[in-house]
Amino acid sequence: MPKLPRIIIRLYKCVLRAIPRSLSICVWLLKVMLPISLAVRVLQHVGVIDWLAGWLTPVFSYIGLSGDSAFVFLTSIFLPLYPTIAVMTTLTLTLREATILAVMCLISHNLPVECSVAHKTGSPFGRIVAFRIFMSFASAIVLNWLLPQSDIPFSFMSMGGTEATTWGMLFTQWLSSSLVLIVTIVLIVTALMILQRVLEEFGWMHRIAHILSPLMRLFGLPSGCSLLWLTGNVVGMAYGAAIMIDEVENGRLTRNEANLVNHHLGVSHSLLEDTMLFVAMGISFWWIFLTRLILAMVAVWTMRGIKRLNV
Repeated sequence: MPKLPRIIIRLYKCVLRAIPRSLSICVWLLKVMLPISLAVRVLQHVGVIDWLAGWLTPVFSYIGLSGDSAFVFLTSIFLPLYPTIAVMTTLTLTLREATILAVMCLISHNLPVECSVAHKTGSPFGRIVAFRIFMSFASAIVLNWLLPQSDIPFSFMSMGGTEATTWGMLFTQWLSSSLVLIVTIVLIVTALMILQRVLEEFGWMHRIAHILSPLMRLFGLPSGCSLLWLTGNVVGMAYGAAIMIDEVENGRLTRNEANLVNHHLGVSHSLLEDTMLFVAMGISFWWIFLTRLILAMVAVWTMRGIKRLNV
Protein backbone atom coordinates (compact mmCIF):
# COMPACT_ATOMS: atom_id res chain seq x y z
CA MET A 1 0.00 0.00 0.00
CA PRO A 2 2.78 2.55 0.71
CA LYS A 3 3.79 2.31 -2.95
CA LEU A 4 0.32 3.21 -4.20
CA PRO A 5 0.74 7.02 -4.06
CA ARG A 6 4.01 6.74 -6.00
CA ILE A 7 2.31 4.61 -8.67
CA ILE A 8 -0.55 7.09 -8.93
CA ILE A 9 1.92 9.95 -9.37
CA ARG A 10 3.72 8.08 -12.15
CA LEU A 11 0.43 7.31 -13.88
CA TYR A 12 -0.62 10.93 -13.53
CA LYS A 13 2.64 12.04 -15.17
CA CYS A 14 1.99 9.60 -18.02
CA VAL A 15 -1.37 11.25 -18.60
CA LEU A 16 0.20 14.72 -18.52
CA ARG A 17 2.82 13.69 -21.09
CA ALA A 18 0.16 12.14 -23.32
CA ILE A 19 -2.27 15.08 -23.38
CA PRO A 20 -0.08 17.50 -25.42
CA ARG A 21 0.44 14.83 -28.09
CA SER A 22 -3.29 14.15 -28.18
CA LEU A 23 -4.08 17.86 -28.49
CA SER A 24 -1.62 18.23 -31.37
CA ILE A 25 -3.31 15.33 -33.13
CA CYS A 26 -6.67 17.01 -32.58
CA VAL A 27 -5.45 20.21 -34.23
CA TRP A 28 -3.90 18.19 -37.05
CA LEU A 29 -7.17 16.35 -37.58
CA LEU A 30 -9.04 19.62 -37.94
CA LYS A 31 -6.51 20.91 -40.46
CA VAL A 32 -6.31 17.74 -42.56
CA MET A 33 -9.53 15.79 -42.26
CA LEU A 34 -12.10 18.54 -42.60
CA PRO A 35 -10.86 20.02 -45.92
CA ILE A 36 -10.30 16.58 -47.45
CA SER A 37 -13.68 15.20 -46.44
CA LEU A 38 -15.42 18.36 -47.66
CA ALA A 39 -13.55 18.20 -50.97
CA VAL A 40 -14.62 14.59 -51.48
CA ARG A 41 -18.25 15.44 -50.71
CA VAL A 42 -18.11 18.27 -53.26
CA LEU A 43 -16.58 15.97 -55.89
CA GLN A 44 -19.29 13.44 -55.11
CA HIS A 45 -22.01 16.09 -55.36
CA VAL A 46 -20.87 17.32 -58.78
CA GLY A 47 -20.48 13.79 -60.15
CA VAL A 48 -16.68 13.37 -60.30
CA ILE A 49 -16.70 10.37 -57.94
CA ASP A 50 -19.36 8.65 -60.03
CA TRP A 51 -17.30 9.28 -63.18
CA LEU A 52 -14.18 7.83 -61.54
CA ALA A 53 -16.17 4.89 -60.26
CA GLY A 54 -17.38 4.08 -63.75
CA TRP A 55 -13.80 3.60 -64.92
CA LEU A 56 -12.61 1.61 -61.92
CA THR A 57 -15.63 -0.55 -61.15
CA PRO A 58 -14.55 -3.42 -63.48
CA VAL A 59 -11.20 -3.67 -61.67
CA PHE A 60 -12.45 -3.32 -58.11
CA SER A 61 -15.45 -5.58 -58.67
CA TYR A 62 -13.04 -8.53 -58.66
CA ILE A 63 -12.25 -7.81 -55.02
CA GLY A 64 -15.81 -7.12 -53.92
CA LEU A 65 -15.64 -3.32 -54.04
CA SER A 66 -17.29 -0.57 -56.05
CA GLY A 67 -15.25 1.77 -58.23
CA ASP A 68 -15.53 4.77 -55.91
CA SER A 69 -13.67 2.73 -53.27
CA ALA A 70 -10.56 3.25 -55.39
CA PHE A 71 -10.60 6.91 -54.37
CA VAL A 72 -10.19 5.87 -50.73
CA PHE A 73 -7.38 3.45 -51.57
CA LEU A 74 -5.51 6.03 -53.65
CA THR A 75 -5.80 8.50 -50.78
CA SER A 76 -4.39 5.95 -48.34
CA ILE A 77 -1.32 5.31 -50.50
CA PHE A 78 -0.13 8.90 -50.19
CA LEU A 79 -1.55 9.97 -46.82
CA PRO A 80 -1.87 8.65 -43.23
CA LEU A 81 -5.02 6.84 -42.14
CA TYR A 82 -6.85 9.82 -40.67
CA PRO A 83 -7.56 11.65 -43.95
CA THR A 84 -8.18 8.26 -45.57
CA ILE A 85 -10.90 7.55 -43.02
CA ALA A 86 -12.32 11.02 -43.66
CA VAL A 87 -12.71 10.13 -47.34
CA MET A 88 -14.05 6.68 -46.50
CA THR A 89 -16.88 8.09 -44.38
CA THR A 90 -18.17 10.16 -47.31
CA LEU A 91 -18.99 7.07 -49.39
CA THR A 92 -21.95 4.73 -49.15
CA LEU A 93 -20.52 1.31 -48.28
CA THR A 94 -21.70 -1.95 -46.79
CA LEU A 95 -19.93 -3.26 -43.71
CA ARG A 96 -18.46 -6.03 -45.87
CA GLU A 97 -17.01 -3.50 -48.33
CA ALA A 98 -15.74 -1.32 -45.48
CA THR A 99 -13.93 -4.32 -43.96
CA ILE A 100 -12.16 -5.18 -47.22
CA LEU A 101 -11.28 -1.55 -47.86
CA ALA A 102 -10.05 -1.05 -44.28
CA VAL A 103 -7.58 -3.94 -44.54
CA MET A 104 -6.31 -2.65 -47.91
CA CYS A 105 -5.73 0.81 -46.44
CA LEU A 106 -4.16 -0.58 -43.26
CA ILE A 107 -1.55 -2.31 -45.41
CA SER A 108 -1.01 0.48 -47.94
CA HIS A 109 -1.16 3.87 -46.25
CA ASN A 110 1.35 6.70 -45.97
CA LEU A 111 3.72 4.80 -48.26
CA PRO A 112 6.11 7.70 -49.05
CA VAL A 113 6.96 8.10 -45.34
CA GLU A 114 6.81 4.51 -44.13
CA CYS A 115 8.66 3.06 -47.12
CA SER A 116 11.37 5.68 -46.66
CA VAL A 117 11.86 4.27 -43.15
CA ALA A 118 12.02 0.76 -44.59
CA HIS A 119 14.56 1.93 -47.19
CA LYS A 120 16.72 3.44 -44.44
CA THR A 121 16.84 0.06 -42.69
CA GLY A 122 17.62 -2.16 -45.65
CA SER A 123 14.66 -2.53 -48.03
CA PRO A 124 14.66 -1.00 -51.55
CA PHE A 125 12.05 1.77 -51.66
CA GLY A 126 10.36 0.80 -54.93
CA ARG A 127 10.27 -2.89 -54.02
CA ILE A 128 8.64 -2.34 -50.62
CA VAL A 129 6.05 0.01 -52.17
CA ALA A 130 5.16 -2.56 -54.81
CA PHE A 131 5.08 -5.31 -52.17
CA ARG A 132 2.63 -3.45 -49.93
CA ILE A 133 0.29 -2.56 -52.79
CA PHE A 134 0.40 -6.17 -53.99
CA MET A 135 -0.39 -7.44 -50.49
CA SER A 136 -3.29 -5.00 -50.25
CA PHE A 137 -4.94 -6.57 -53.27
CA ALA A 138 -4.01 -10.06 -52.06
CA SER A 139 -5.78 -9.34 -48.75
CA ALA A 140 -8.82 -8.03 -50.63
CA ILE A 141 -9.00 -11.19 -52.74
CA VAL A 142 -8.77 -13.37 -49.62
CA LEU A 143 -11.43 -11.39 -47.74
CA ASN A 144 -13.74 -11.26 -50.76
CA TRP A 145 -13.55 -15.05 -50.79
CA LEU A 146 -13.95 -15.55 -47.02
CA LEU A 147 -16.41 -12.85 -45.96
CA PRO A 148 -20.09 -13.85 -46.20
CA GLN A 149 -22.22 -11.75 -48.52
CA SER A 150 -24.08 -9.04 -46.62
CA ASP A 151 -25.90 -5.76 -47.24
CA ILE A 152 -25.47 -4.46 -43.68
CA PRO A 153 -24.60 -0.76 -44.03
CA PHE A 154 -21.33 0.60 -42.76
CA SER A 155 -22.26 2.03 -39.34
CA PHE A 156 -20.84 5.51 -39.92
CA MET A 157 -22.89 5.76 -43.10
CA SER A 158 -26.14 5.46 -41.16
CA MET A 159 -25.38 8.85 -39.57
CA GLY A 160 -25.20 10.55 -42.92
CA GLY A 161 -28.96 10.69 -43.45
CA THR A 162 -30.47 11.09 -46.90
CA GLU A 163 -28.46 12.01 -49.96
CA ALA A 164 -27.65 15.71 -50.12
CA THR A 165 -29.69 17.46 -52.82
CA THR A 166 -28.55 21.01 -52.02
CA TRP A 167 -25.27 22.62 -51.06
CA GLY A 168 -26.72 23.47 -47.65
CA MET A 169 -27.59 19.83 -46.95
CA LEU A 170 -24.15 18.76 -48.12
CA PHE A 171 -22.41 21.18 -45.76
CA THR A 172 -24.62 20.22 -42.80
CA GLN A 173 -24.05 16.47 -43.32
CA TRP A 174 -20.31 17.00 -43.73
CA LEU A 175 -20.07 19.05 -40.54
CA SER A 176 -22.13 16.57 -38.51
CA SER A 177 -20.27 13.43 -39.62
CA SER A 178 -16.86 15.11 -39.33
CA LEU A 179 -17.45 16.22 -35.75
CA VAL A 180 -18.56 12.75 -34.70
CA LEU A 181 -15.54 11.18 -36.41
CA ILE A 182 -13.07 13.64 -34.88
CA VAL A 183 -14.40 13.15 -31.34
CA THR A 184 -14.25 9.36 -31.74
CA ILE A 185 -10.69 9.33 -33.05
CA VAL A 186 -9.38 11.87 -30.52
CA LEU A 187 -10.75 9.79 -27.63
CA ILE A 188 -9.08 6.65 -28.99
CA VAL A 189 -5.77 8.35 -29.74
CA THR A 190 -5.68 9.94 -26.27
CA ALA A 191 -6.21 6.55 -24.64
CA LEU A 192 -3.50 5.00 -26.82
CA MET A 193 -1.03 7.81 -26.11
CA ILE A 194 -1.57 7.30 -22.38
CA LEU A 195 -1.10 3.53 -22.75
CA GLN A 196 2.14 4.07 -24.69
CA ARG A 197 3.51 6.41 -21.99
CA VAL A 198 2.57 3.89 -19.26
CA LEU A 199 4.39 1.07 -21.08
CA GLU A 200 7.48 3.27 -21.39
CA GLU A 201 7.32 4.59 -17.80
CA PHE A 202 7.20 1.15 -16.19
CA GLY A 203 9.65 -0.50 -18.62
CA TRP A 204 7.06 -2.95 -19.87
CA MET A 205 8.03 -2.56 -23.54
CA HIS A 206 11.30 -4.48 -23.01
CA ARG A 207 9.61 -7.08 -20.81
CA ILE A 208 6.89 -7.72 -23.36
CA ALA A 209 9.51 -7.85 -26.12
CA HIS A 210 11.37 -10.58 -24.22
CA ILE A 211 8.19 -12.60 -23.80
CA LEU A 212 7.44 -12.26 -27.53
CA SER A 213 10.81 -13.66 -28.66
CA PRO A 214 9.43 -17.22 -29.29
CA LEU A 215 6.58 -15.70 -31.31
CA MET A 216 9.11 -14.13 -33.66
CA ARG A 217 10.30 -17.58 -34.74
CA LEU A 218 6.71 -18.49 -35.61
CA PHE A 219 6.54 -15.39 -37.80
CA GLY A 220 9.81 -16.36 -39.51
CA LEU A 221 11.65 -13.41 -37.95
CA PRO A 222 14.91 -13.39 -35.96
CA SER A 223 14.25 -13.69 -32.21
CA GLY A 224 16.30 -10.56 -31.54
CA CYS A 225 13.85 -8.34 -33.40
CA SER A 226 11.05 -8.62 -30.85
CA LEU A 227 11.54 -5.06 -29.54
CA LEU A 228 11.55 -3.74 -33.09
CA TRP A 229 8.40 -5.73 -33.89
CA LEU A 230 6.70 -4.49 -30.73
CA THR A 231 7.66 -0.90 -31.50
CA GLY A 232 6.24 -1.14 -35.02
CA ASN A 233 2.99 -2.53 -33.66
CA VAL A 234 2.53 -0.21 -30.68
CA VAL A 235 3.57 3.17 -32.09
CA GLY A 236 3.64 2.39 -35.83
CA MET A 237 6.39 2.50 -38.44
CA ALA A 238 6.53 6.28 -38.78
CA TYR A 239 6.63 6.96 -35.02
CA GLY A 240 8.98 4.03 -34.38
CA ALA A 241 11.40 4.99 -37.15
CA ALA A 242 14.11 6.17 -34.76
CA ILE A 243 14.18 2.85 -32.89
CA MET A 244 14.19 0.84 -36.12
CA ILE A 245 17.08 2.80 -37.60
CA ASP A 246 19.01 2.64 -34.31
CA GLU A 247 18.70 -1.18 -34.19
CA VAL A 248 20.32 -1.50 -37.64
CA GLU A 249 22.97 1.22 -37.32
CA ASN A 250 24.19 -0.20 -33.99
CA GLY A 251 24.49 -3.70 -35.40
CA ARG A 252 21.82 -5.33 -33.27
CA LEU A 253 20.05 -6.35 -36.48
CA THR A 254 21.57 -7.07 -39.90
CA ARG A 255 20.12 -5.40 -42.96
CA ASN A 256 18.88 -8.77 -44.25
CA GLU A 257 17.08 -9.38 -40.96
CA ALA A 258 15.71 -5.84 -41.04
CA ASN A 259 14.44 -6.47 -44.56
CA LEU A 260 12.38 -9.42 -43.29
CA VAL A 261 11.03 -7.28 -40.45
CA ASN A 262 10.17 -4.49 -42.90
CA HIS A 263 8.15 -6.86 -45.08
CA HIS A 264 6.32 -8.26 -42.05
CA LEU A 265 5.58 -4.80 -40.65
CA GLY A 266 4.65 -3.57 -44.11
CA VAL A 267 1.62 -5.86 -43.94
CA SER A 268 1.03 -5.95 -40.19
CA HIS A 269 2.02 -2.88 -38.20
CA SER A 270 0.40 -0.53 -35.67
CA LEU A 271 -1.91 -3.37 -34.64
CA LEU A 272 -3.06 -1.36 -31.65
CA GLU A 273 -3.87 2.19 -32.81
CA ASP A 274 -4.75 1.64 -36.46
CA THR A 275 -6.90 -1.39 -35.71
CA MET A 276 -8.87 0.39 -32.99
CA LEU A 277 -9.61 3.32 -35.30
CA PHE A 278 -11.61 1.04 -37.58
CA VAL A 279 -13.05 -1.05 -34.74
CA ALA A 280 -14.51 2.16 -33.29
CA MET A 281 -16.28 2.63 -36.61
CA GLY A 282 -17.96 -0.76 -36.37
CA ILE A 283 -15.57 -3.01 -38.32
CA SER A 284 -14.76 -6.43 -36.86
CA PHE A 285 -11.52 -6.52 -34.87
CA TRP A 286 -10.71 -10.14 -35.79
CA TRP A 287 -11.04 -9.74 -39.56
CA ILE A 288 -8.68 -6.78 -39.76
CA PHE A 289 -6.31 -8.07 -37.06
CA LEU A 290 -5.88 -11.72 -38.05
CA THR A 291 -5.91 -11.11 -41.82
CA ARG A 292 -2.87 -8.84 -41.63
CA LEU A 293 -1.02 -10.96 -39.08
CA ILE A 294 -1.46 -14.21 -41.05
CA LEU A 295 -0.62 -12.62 -44.42
CA ALA A 296 2.52 -11.04 -42.91
CA MET A 297 3.64 -14.43 -41.63
CA VAL A 298 2.95 -16.06 -45.01
CA ALA A 299 4.85 -13.30 -46.82
CA VAL A 300 7.99 -13.66 -44.66
CA TRP A 301 8.08 -17.46 -44.85
CA THR A 302 7.59 -17.23 -48.63
CA MET A 303 10.52 -14.81 -48.88
CA ARG A 304 12.70 -17.12 -46.82
CA GLY A 305 11.70 -20.10 -48.96
CA ILE A 306 12.49 -18.28 -52.21
CA LYS A 307 15.87 -17.14 -50.87
CA ARG A 308 16.73 -20.69 -49.82
CA LEU A 309 15.83 -22.04 -53.25
CA ASN A 310 17.96 -19.41 -54.94
CA VAL A 311 20.93 -20.36 -52.75
